[in-house]
Amino acid sequence: MEPPRKHRRRRWPILAAGVAAFTAVAAISTQVAFAATLFSDTFADGNTNDWSKSGGTWSVVDGAMQQSSAGSENARNFAGSTSWTNYTVTARVKPQSLASNGFVGLLARAKSSTTFYRLALLPGNSVQLQAVNSGSVTVLGSASRTVSTGSWYTLGITVSGSSITGKVDGATIATGTSSVAATGRIGVQTGYASASFDDVTVTDAAGPGTSNSPTTPVPTVSDTPPTSSSPPPPSSGWPTKSGDASVSGTIPVSGTLDGGMKRYCCIGDGGQSESQDPMFELANGATIKNVIIGAPAGDGIHCLGTCTIQNVWWEDVGEDAATFLGTGGGTSYVIGGGAKSASDKVFQHNGNGTVNISGFYVENAGKLYRACGNCTNSYQRNVVVDNITAKSTKVIAGINTNWGDTARFSRITVVGDSSHKTIICDKYKGVPKGSEPSHIGSGPDSTNCLYNPDTDIIWA
Repeated sequence: MEPPRKHRRRRWPILAAGVAAFTAVAAISTQVAFAATLFSDTFADGNTNDWSKSGGTWSVVDGAMQQSSAGSENARNFAGSTSWTNYTVTARVKPQSLASNGFVGLLARAKSSTTFYRLALLPGNSVQLQAVNSGSVTVLGSASRTVSTGSWYTLGITVSGSSITGKVDGATIATGTSSVAATGRIGVQTGYASASFDDVTVTDAAGPGTSNSPTTPVPTVSDTPPTSSSPPPPSSGWPTKSGDASVSGTIPVSGTLDGGMKRYCCIGDGGQSESQDPMFELANGATIKNVIIGAPAGDGIHCLGTCTIQNVWWEDVGEDAATFLGTGGGTSYVIGGGAKSASDKVFQHNGNGTVNISGFYVENAGKLYRACGNCTNSYQRNVVVDNITAKSTKVIAGINTNWGDTARFSRITVVGDSSHKTIICDKYKGVPKGSEPSHIGSGPDSTNCLYNPDTDIIWA
């Protein structure tokens, strides 16, 4: 059973702002970048008031912004500030129709309605990263990628100085250099196509900070989905605590809590009771990082909206390591860290939106991720799992296909399972509260469980 979590909030004074910053690194100093959200729109309010359209027919349909005029040659919608410089914009994009000469795209640094950078989904299973200058297109890079109408794709563009990078579903499509636009808004665009757009997020491109202090080796932490040139999969190395912090009740977090690798303990009884309080409760947009959570840990971490959980380690997962409760859409991030001994699941997703898990180590668990199959409210939920290591874990992710859930996997390393019994993606039929979800299958497909078993899964 997976009923919604109870919110009994026993408060414990938040740590003073002067907690010493301490970043765990992998044997040597590591650069870690942190980003602030500049803009976010999930269209849950049913309008596009923050957007400025040019051409096409735009409306909000089923919780997503839709351009429905398939015959429109050039339909654009812009948002944000013309002064934005270095940032990353991501959006979920679903082509509804795509003519032979059509495209569906995400825009960055739009300094005018005809000058910007564009990541375009094209017919013929092609994706291009383009610099568009007064309507003239220069291709910065391209890749072959399945492009199907009716399927959702997560597009992302990062602009930093003259460097432009485009990604689809967390995988880098191309990186190029251009001086076409130094600043500008974000946008979406269709040409001879109709499409839906959702979960648009803009984060700044904060520069990396560097720590040169010697620390206990732990897996490398990255705040963006790694590319093929990134560090190897997380190892089983476990950090050493820098001290202890006593916990007597739920600790509320707004902004950022940097625990400096202290061990926080304890709360709850270490069991599966649904009535346990969380150790940390994160407000919308909050970040918790560099924390070791001792046992018992109660109901772990609750994220009330979107959140970032970075370099957090659970010695022994009690009920759940973290529960994502936000219903405003957007993406929550689990970056680095690890968890042991989760008899049921590590990450529970009760709200909507996307959970992105990268650089994580899990050992002795039932599931790494589960989209709730019988909560009070039914949502489409999405998870992206990249560059994780799993040992003695039965299932990587469980989703509900009847609600449109998606799970995308890349660079999954499974350790010590020569018989390949670990299930990468389990499929369920979600049901109303009070009933039990039914298991309907497992394995890759082209709609819900998205991965290539030959290239995305490594059996070590």
